[in-house]
Amino acid sequence: MNRIAATFTVVTCATSALALAACQDQANGGGAGSRDHITVVGSSTVFPFSTIVAERLVNKTPGIKSPAIESTGTGAGMKLFCTGVGAAHPDIEDASRRMKASEYASCKVNGVDGILEIQIGLDGIAFAESKAGPNLQLTAVDLYKALAATPMGQPNATKTWKDVNPALPAIPIQVYGPPSTSGTRDALAELILARGCDAIYPALADNKAKDPTGYAKGCTAIREDGAYVDAGENDNLIVQKLQSNPNAIGIFGYSYLEENKDKLNGVPLNGVEPTYETIARGAYPGSRPLFLYVKKAHLSAIKGLREYLALYAGAWDPDGPLVAKGLIAAPEDVRKRSAQIVKDETTLDPAKLP
Repeated sequence: MNRIAATFTVVTCATSALALAACQDQANGGGAGSRDHITVVGSSTVFPFSTIVAERLVNKTPGIKSPAIESTGTGAGMKLFCTGVGAAHPDIEDASRRMKASEYASCKVNGVDGILEIQIGLDGIAFAESKAGPNLQLTAVDLYKALAATPMGQPNATKTWKDVNPALPAIPIQVYGPPSTSGTRDALAELILARGCDAIYPALADNKAKDPTGYAKGCTAIREDGAYVDAGENDNLIVQKLQSNPNAIGIFGYSYLEENKDKLNGVPLNGVEPTYETIARGAYPGSRPLFLYVKKAHLSAIKGLREYLALYAGAWDPDGPLVAKGLIAAPEDVRKRSAQIVKDETTLDPAKLP
């Protein structure tokens, strides 16, 4: 896949009075700024879609410089995004989960308080295995028992899938997945492990609001003894590892499964396979929305940023180029609302954030 490399030098504000004034003006939403290209950080899942739109921007806009897009993971990208306003800071955060209220608070402390929240579509946190794999069929309970750090309050001692569920094969549990900075890792915890835990220990679920730390420790913390392997933010590396280790399973966004369907099979979850249709209608347990977060102060300061967002809004329909590359189109009302946010430059209400 063609990738827009994040190799551009970001020119920071100079110390002269004139340059400093320009940077301050940029932070307020005006002025030409001191950077001549768009910068994007964040989710490895959203990365391919932002790259496609970047390529379309370059092809349609003579003289425009290629956006610099970096796959940092959603959590790490949020930290970079929230460090400030101006040429030294990213314009856009790609996110495979919604921004948290705590992250918005961090942004606001650093002067980033006008943020557009744009849902670009849907995705599924997909579980996959090699075409030569054991044809696993798993449930949220199976995955909780296999991957949780302390199921039933004790260190996880399961070694094989048969230890987890007698109906599964006696092969070692080996799961390649995203790091703790990834939105996909957050989705694994919140959409899968939490559901498995809640099904076994409803008392923990009932006490979640009172003791979130205890809930996280017992339900969503992932084991660190080698059964779960942090494969970094390069989802293509997971695809390669599955080919060399047919008994393993991998975790990444659905688009990577779709892109590699000649090499991989989706692992059914609770009897439902990860497909475009099951994710779109919400039948697949790992369905999730994907977002862009954009600094309103940068829209007038960074050349091409408004045009980039407009191209995004024109590419996420069911027959658009992003869906052709694995994005799941959001329902029509969501697409219309997102397009209106882009057009009106409407900022999010932080009171509605989780």
